[in-house]
Amino acid sequence: MKKIVLSYLLMATSLLACAQKTKHMNQDIPITPVNLSPGTEVATFGEGCFWCTESFFQRLEGVISVSSGYSGGHVVNPSYDAVCTKTTGHAEVLHIVYDPKKISYDELLEVFWKTHDPTTPNQQGADIGPQYRSVVFYHTPEQKEKAEKYKAELDKVGAFKSPIVTAIEPFKNFYAADEYHQNFYNNNTNYGYCRMVIRPKLDKFEKVFKDKLKKTN
Repeated sequence: MKKIVLSYLLMATSLLACAQKTKHMNQDIPITPVNLSPGTEVATFGEGCFWCTESFFQRLEGVISVSSGYSGGHVVNPSYDAVCTKTTGHAEVLHIVYDPKKISYDELLEVFWKTHDPTTPNQQGADIGPQYRSVVFYHTPEQKEKAEKYKAELDKVGAFKSPIVTAIEPFKNFYAADEYHQNFYNNNTNYGYCRMVIRPKLDKFEKVFKDKLKKTN
């Protein structure tokens, strides 16, 4: 916990708007531990625009897959344009499948807290709306306990200038975003937003979490 608090300031971020209008054909994927391969677990986090945050978790050793999509709303199989109306109740989220033998849920939470501002209600930088809210969707009682503990401890030690507003809610379903949004940075490294916004954030991220990154040949 002290490590998380002391190093948080190294990972300050200021997100810019990343809204793009595209056609969407989402698929309802109610992933639960029963659907996972043996020896794997799942985490679901909302921390603003998934274009940026997806690229962080993809680089962590032990993370098997990262899917961008929507959770926490009341509309079945929402399109991206529908979510952007701010009326569906969904948050943009990352659905992360990982190997707990290589990376723990605690370590994923550490990345979660450090890669966004959990004190701004329904906003990350210039991205404003409930779809950009800070939220942990827990899959097990253990995940709920850990998320609540970290949130309380970070508030207690004053890790942020303002109180944390991150919601901690039970996972109910996940709707995958259109294929265009998946693996966005890796597929669009020359795109202006990727070069000017995501790449600088990745540079900071890779310095802070250099000991947790996947090995490259």
